[in-house]
Amino acid sequence: MRIAQVAPLYEAVPPKLYGGTERVVAHLTDALVGLGHDVTLFSSADAQTLGKLAPVRDQAIRLDPAPLKSDLAAHLTQLYEVRRRAAEFDVIHFHTDMIQFPMFEDLAERTITTLHGRLDLKDLPEVYRRWPQFPLVSISDDQRRPLPFGNWAATVHHGMSTELYRFSPRGEGYLAFLGRISPEKRPDRAIAIATAAGRSLRIAAKVDNADRAYFDAAIEPLLHNPLVRFVGEIGDSEKSAFLGGADALLFPIDWPEPFGLVMIEAMACGTPVIAWDNGSVPEVVEDGVTGFIVRSEAEAREAVFRLPELDRRAIRARFEERFSAVAMARRYLEIYQRLPQSAPLTEAA
Repeated sequence: MRIAQVAPLYEAVPPKLYGGTERVVAHLTDALVGLGHDVTLFSSADAQTLGKLAPVRDQAIRLDPAPLKSDLAAHLTQLYEVRRRAAEFDVIHFHTDMIQFPMFEDLAERTITTLHGRLDLKDLPEVYRRWPQFPLVSISDDQRRPLPFGNWAATVHHGMSTELYRFSPRGEGYLAFLGRISPEKRPDRAIAIATAAGRSLRIAAKVDNADRAYFDAAIEPLLHNPLVRFVGEIGDSEKSAFLGGADALLFPIDWPEPFGLVMIEAMACGTPVIAWDNGSVPEVVEDGVTGFIVRSEAEAREAVFRLPELDRRAIRARFEERFSAVAMARRYLEIYQRLPQSAPLTEAA
């Protein structure tokens, strides 16, 4: 098939540091190419891909040092280029939320839109009621709950290359928190859990400008705890050592996480996940197999003591079975093949 993948422009594909959506697009594109398909990636010029790169910006937005930037202008330019070349593809797969809807109304049935974020925002329902013709893919069943009327084609859980992270047969005695410092990610809860269990905690996370005040007021004082070590933001090349060396990943979220890519990154290293029963967690973590699902700090502390019950090789095996990039790509191909294929895409008159 001739497939266009349209990535957000906020991070490189894959991201150089923190970033979820663009990382998934990178794994999906490469897996589709590996399965023999002709894939064009519309992204920033710093992307690394096995597909054909269609660069629409010189570099990803977040790490661009230019002081004044317009993410809306960048994405409109990208969508114009996708629209101009639409006839070249059998399917156009958008990962850009809903911004493409007005521009692709006449081609909607030949597109797929994967929604990567939370959907319980005030203004979203009217958008999906206004443009119901676009087939949507959720990244967990739980993600759909605010928009049950959506034109859902399928749920496809994220996947990653099985070669990206190394399996580690044993941890080095510490617990890990990886991701972003923000109130809904609850790094404070991770610190409380580790402290209660008497275990060291290493935090590898970025601090967005929007969360700087929260970090300064609520988290920085907790970093003086001798059990806590703040590592800062890390990239893929450092994750095998960081996650593989952990006895467990703490994922104590306080929001309806649509997926939580860090959970399967940990599993790829054989590292179990202790996660709050929220959002997608019950769909990703198999309680008692790949980690423990908890509902309180007391349960999380007990889960730390139960970690020896889990088999790290079995965790890696479940990652390969459920969350490999190839498994994800095959699920998307099933959706692509259900789209109308009677004629190539053409420009509207």
